[in-house]
Amino acid sequence: MKRKILFAVTSHGELGDTGKPTGYYLSEVTHPWSQLDETYEIDVVSPKGGKPPVEGVDLTDPINKKYWNDPAWQKKMAKTLKPEDVNPDEYIGIFYAGGHGVMWDFPDNKRLAEICASIFANGGVVAAVCHGPAGLINVVLPDGKHLIRNRKVNSFTNAEEKANGTEKVVPFLLQTALEEKGANYDCAPPWSDFAIADGMLVTGQNPMSAKKVGKMMNDMLGNVGK
Repeated sequence: MKRKILFAVTSHGELGDTGKPTGYYLSEVTHPWSQLDETYEIDVVSPKGGKPPVEGVDLTDPINKKYWNDPAWQKKMAKTLKPEDVNPDEYIGIFYAGGHGVMWDFPDNKRLAEICASIFANGGVVAAVCHGPAGLINVVLPDGKHLIRNRKVNSFTNAEEKANGTEKVVPFLLQTALEEKGANYDCAPPWSDFAIADGMLVTGQNPMSAKKVGKMMNDMLGNVGK
């Protein structure tokens, strides 16, 4: 039986007051998934459960196309778990996908934070890419310390948010919020394929970094329980 990991995606589909849609960013799920699904069973959770909204549906990307056209993958994505239905003891890792939607519904979801803290405290891997680290902002470990405090962390940068024209649309700037919680923030120039690890935590900067985060997570998961 394969060991299990958990992917977290947003349930939020509105890009602030712009009238534009948002959701999870497709390649930030499919690219890491492609690095992990042969070895691990993957479940998906979202704050509201059920079918989450999606953005960035670029089917010229062969990895996106592979999963988007896979009925089994679509069925799993259409029936995401609710946080209260997740037993963290079943998982050896959790991955937070990005997409702007997470900025509204990841940070204050207490149950998602508890799941993450439990997996990490049990020796599991925590990973996130792009806006996904918004889910780490309020994760507090059993010793009362924030997971990201004094750890190397990366995410979608303030410079990228400004270049994207969304710095006044999002409810906060993610890089700033991570720094304010005591993370040792590091980044590369905008749109670089960049990811960093600190112990059993790995974070990546943007969609271009998603496959790298998945590969790094896969390497780290091999050490869980050893």
